[in-house]
Order: sequence, then C-alpha cells, then structure tokens
Amino acid sequence: MNLSINAAFDSGNIRLLAIDGDRIDLEIVKDHQSDFFQWFYFRVAGAAGRQLTFRIVNSGGSAYPFGWPGYRTRASTDRRSWRMIDTRYADGVLEFDWSAEAPIAWFAYFAPYTMEQHADLIARIAARPGVTHRELGTTLDGQPIDYFRIGSGPKQVWLYARQHPGESMAEYWMDGALDWLTSPAAAPLLEAATVHVVPNMNPDGTRRGHLRTNAAGVNLNREWHAPALDRSPEVLHVLAAMDESGVDFALDVHGDEAIAANFIAGFEGIPSLRPEQSAAFTEFGRRLEAHTPNFQTKLGYGTTAPGRANLSMSTNQLAERFGAVSVTLEMPFKDHDANPDPIHGWSPERSAKLGVSCLEVLTGMIGEL
Repeated sequence: MNLSINAAFDSGNIRLLAIDGDRIDLEIVKDHQSDFFQWFYFRVAGAAGRQLTFRIVNSGGSAYPFGWPGYRTRASTDRRSWRMIDTRYADGVLEFDWSAEAPIAWFAYFAPYTMEQHADLIARIAARPGVTHRELGTTLDGQPIDYFRIGSGPKQVWLYARQHPGESMAEYWMDGALDWLTSPAAAPLLEAATVHVVPNMNPDGTRRGHLRTNAAGVNLNREWHAPALDRSPEVLHVLAAMDESGVDFALDVHGDEAIAANFIAGFEGIPSLRPEQSAAFTEFGRRLEAHTPNFQTKLGYGTTAPGRANLSMSTNQLAERFGAVSVTLEMPFKDHDANPDPIHGWSPERSAKLGVSCLEVLTGMIGEL
C-alpha cells in the first residue's frame, strides 16, 4: 500500500514535502496571518510493516526552537493512548522513526484536544446539576465561546485555558477540573466561591491547528489591555463577563515548550501590587508543591521588575484591574522531570489530575483571599 500523509482534520497541521523510499520530509504550517508555528498533528496510512523516518525540516525556524532538544514526539494508533517515541533534533531538523504493525498511526506535538473533544466536554458538563452554561459570544470563524458557572459563594474564581491553542494539555487540565467541580468533593469550594470557567479561549486556533494565535493571527494573551471585536473577540467577551462578576482569583492554564516542569508565573511587576496579593500567590505555589509531586517551584520564568508588567497579558491585567490573585500555570510538552513518566511523559491524564490538585489547594485557601 502506498504511504499517505494527511492533516486535513480538526486540529491537524503538517505539509508533505517529499517521500523518498522510507523517508518522509515534512514541514509545519504557520498559523494563519502569523509567523508562529510549532504545533503539528498528522496521520500516516499504509505504514504497516515498514520502518519509516519522519523529518520535520523547518523545525529550526519554529517559534521556540530551544524547546526541541530533549523533546519526544507523541504517537498513537488509536488516538486515545499517546506515548513518547525517540526523537532527534539537529541542524534545525526534528526527526523520529516509526515501525509498527498498525495500518494507520497518528503523530502530534502533544496529545491533541480537538474541537470535537471540546464539544463532548461541553455536552457532558452542561448536563450536570448545578451548572449554568452560556455562550459569551462567537469567534471570528463563528464558533461559540463556551462558559460555565458553578457554585454560588461570594468569592469570584475564574479558570480559563488555551489562549494558545497548541497547548492542548491545558484543556485536559480543564477536563479534570470540571469533573471535580461537578462532584461532591467540590462542595466546600462552591459554598465559598462562584467558579467561572472558559475551557477553551481559542476555538478557531484549535480547529485550524495553530500553535499560538486565533483566526486573525492574533496572540490573545497580548490583547487584554484593549481587546477588539475585529481581532480578539474571544478576549473582549470574556473580559466583559469578568467585569460583570469581578475577579478574586484567576488561573490561566498554558503549556511551555522548553521547561520540563510544571510551574506558575505571576504579576509581581504590576503598578498597584499589594503585599498580601503577592503573598497569596506565593502561598498557592508553596501549597501546591506540598500537595502533589507533579508541581515544583524551583524552575520558572523568573520575575519582572516593579512597575514593568506587561498589562496586555491576562495575568497582569486581571491582577491590576481587579486586585486579583492571578496565576499563570504552565505545563510541559516534555515531562515533569521532578516526577517523570518514561513512557507517556507529561500526559493528558496527568494534566487532568493536576487540575484537581490545583482546585483542592484553592479550596484550602479560598477563605484567605
């Protein structure tokens, strides 16, 4: 059977350049109207019984080439279980081999969380008792911006993910968080807080197979100071809902290309920083590290000088705008090296469990915010 390479599906991204025997040369397609690229997701058919070598030849020009050393490609033959396979990076080319009996295999930068999976998540959670679902608005491609409200307590908690659509681990985090929020275990948190959830901030980028931007090629996490309907409606609608409710605690869920660890980033450079605001951020990280081996505080981005925060980024904007304890959570495309998994690396299942851990820690702190 002839080999076939295809990415013409939900969240897919790759371009076939050449097939030379058992060597396949590929390139990742840039986000629409943008120079960002790094996310890939494609399938190969006709692979059974063959030893294939895949080469992504434009990897060196990607958004974060420093993320490739030490990275391992995710592979699956059923699109449910994704395992790491040996991957090499040299001279700007990402390369990996594949040998299997399965007739079809899928390869991705990380286990995908497609818009079809998102639709399943929305249907599942919206049907549960105590959940209010709204469409906050629509995207440039006309997709709904889904939102849940759970609980009725006075503290206002906002959870939102996938401003950068290629960071699919963020919606697996949401999957675990939402299951926990709709379980009896969440009762103490929901008595103290109203939890607002946007599981996917960037549906268009997700469906299009983008790394970092929406349908207009806009990085949503640089739009929070002045969102516009014609370029960042996702932020415009979500921020309007935040203005209605207020924000006491916010958690923005992401993935990081280079650092092999889970970590948080904060808002230490905002002009109106209060000591108690900063102390609560630090305490959240300290308690999360004590609560789960899947989090650490040693590695991260470092700090921003006082008064130098970029207020176009959501964590800074919400901390400044509302006085919130505002947290960016980063998960790895590689593995959490402090507690590694040699087969799956950082995985969908571990992302979902970290979502639960974060909310368990928040439950213990909510009265202090």
